[in-house]
Amino acid sequence: MPFDPAARPLDHIKVLDLTRVRSGPTCVRQFADWGADVIKVELPESIEPDGTLGAKRHTADFQNLQRNKRSLTLNLKEEEGRKLSMRLAESVDVIIENFRPDVKHKLGIDYDNLKAVNPRIILGSISGFGQDGPYAKRPGFDQIAQGMGGLMSITGEPGRGPMRVGIPIADLTSGLFCAMGVLIALIEREKSGEGQWVQTSLLQAMSFMLDFQGARYLMEDHVPQQAGNDHPTSIPTGVFPTKDGHMNIAAAGEGIWKRLCGVFGTMEWTEDPRFDSAQARSDNRHELNALIAEQTKQKTNAEWIVEFNEAGVPSGPIHDMAALFADEQVKHMNIAEDIDTVCFGKTRMLAQPIRMDRTPSALKVRPPERGEQTEEILGGLGLSAEEVADLRARNIV
Repeated sequence: MPFDPAARPLDHIKVLDLTRVRSGPTCVRQFADWGADVIKVELPESIEPDGTLGAKRHTADFQNLQRNKRSLTLNLKEEEGRKLSMRLAESVDVIIENFRPDVKHKLGIDYDNLKAVNPRIILGSISGFGQDGPYAKRPGFDQIAQGMGGLMSITGEPGRGPMRVGIPIADLTSGLFCAMGVLIALIEREKSGEGQWVQTSLLQAMSFMLDFQGARYLMEDHVPQQAGNDHPTSIPTGVFPTKDGHMNIAAAGEGIWKRLCGVFGTMEWTEDPRFDSAQARSDNRHELNALIAEQTKQKTNAEWIVEFNEAGVPSGPIHDMAALFADEQVKHMNIAEDIDTVCFGKTRMLAQPIRMDRTPSALKVRPPERGEQTEEILGGLGLSAEEVADLRARNIV
């Protein structure tokens, strides 16, 4: 069957997906969901059984990353496989890879070789630590980047040791940054007519995501520490107990602080020298949090959330996964959408968090089975069914 774009914005773009595990597939998913013709290249099953790297195919993790793509099996370790990949490179706009930096050169699919056959091609590369430099050849892994990138030093409760966050944030953000870089390169190509090499890494992504914490160090020489559920600078902001659980309250700034005190009926706090300025509240945060907790324990989450939001005090529940996807606002925004799959039947997946009023994305094409479109894709290069069958018999595809 011909390529069926999931959306219109990128339906003129063709992407060759050489990625594995998570950071690369996260990048490519952005192109697939917005309509690009994505050809996912996978090793034949006889060469690499499913699950050798990353999640097995018929799992929620793999399916969530691979929707809206076509799959081609191709053994890049064989000369004929590499030649076919270069023929594909002649006709695509973008190639995305997240091999270790030296692997692409061994396979002959480095940017110089790709540019020689297609000067307009854009190569997006994600690595653990960059394409060059003293750490370039080290294998990258999300938690390693979280630690080296400073995130674990500011995550968790004081005195409890470093703590990773609950999602692979280095993989996810490096994938998103790579997608952004490639989109910028595509826009620039409209002016220059030339492609370019776009590079990012897990370490760069983590360092950038430090944002204001990194800025405070670079500009003020402040080394931030773990603050648990307290905000590092805006107090009181944190998790507080209620009659039926816990909730978040964010009372940053003088105006919101006074509104919080108004809800509690404790306006005297605003004149208490322990709490009458942002610095005083920060210095006495533990004492203040204990006083707030005594108030919040008197009512339920739902009761407080109504009162706080009516008063203009930011607050909200702390959802688990079931509560999140049952939330009326989450349902309203279609954060999860229906899709048919081979392994789960009709199910739901996380949709794009961007709303376009004319050209929305969609979960249109189920994740492909391994090599499901091999004949179709190679037929587009002019290979006959007999030639594809011969390649398959020799483990080239």
